[in-house]
Amino acid sequence: PAQVYSRFYFLFKFLVIGSAGTGKSCLLHQFIENKFKQDSNHTIGVEFGSRVVNVGGKTVKLQIWDTAGQERFRSVTRSYYRGAAGALLVYDITSRETYNALTNWLTDARTLASPNIVIILCGNKKDLDADREVTFLEASRFAQENELMFLETSALTGENVEEAFLKCARTILSKIESGELDPERMGSGIQYGDASLRQLRQPRGSAAQARQQCNC
Repeated sequence: PAQVYSRFYFLFKFLVIGSAGTGKSCLLHQFIENKFKQDSNHTIGVEFGSRVVNVGGKTVKLQIWDTAGQERFRSVTRSYYRGAAGALLVYDITSRETYNALTNWLTDARTLASPNIVIILCGNKKDLDADREVTFLEASRFAQENELMFLETSALTGENVEEAFLKCARTILSKIESGELDPERMGSGIQYGDASLRQLRQPRGSAAQARQQCNC
């Protein structure tokens, strides 16, 4: 069905961030391929995937950058933060260490990407409940305090994986519709797709400008 969706309304740039070993690449793989990535090694630098989804009746292309969680790649991955509209901030529910690191990742995202970046906190490896080190309640409080959405996910079973990406995309779309987010602003992480360019009632010049603004 991907071909049917070649005409999309918007393109959103997404990041997947968080400590090494939390399952970021597996979440991306599950979302794009609909299956679990068996032999996942640590990401070196940045990996990329995209998928077209239906959000509130509009066709939206998500362009997703999966960043390395290891400290030695921090300088490389930071350069990809610029102009991201949304992010999945991932920790592993069986590792308190990855949960404790969330504040640093959050600061990076808000300072390097955009203060308006829409972030959903994902407690991954929900299937390993017996080894849990971080309770749902504790994480949801953290999310509330930091104005984040929150879900527990399992890249293994696929539980809540699609929902995490869609929830984030729905929020971005509603912020565009309410005027809180301006796709025309440099670094918004949002581009108009073919379908919306045809419908925009605006002078031809500014539509072309919007297209040129971000050609990443």
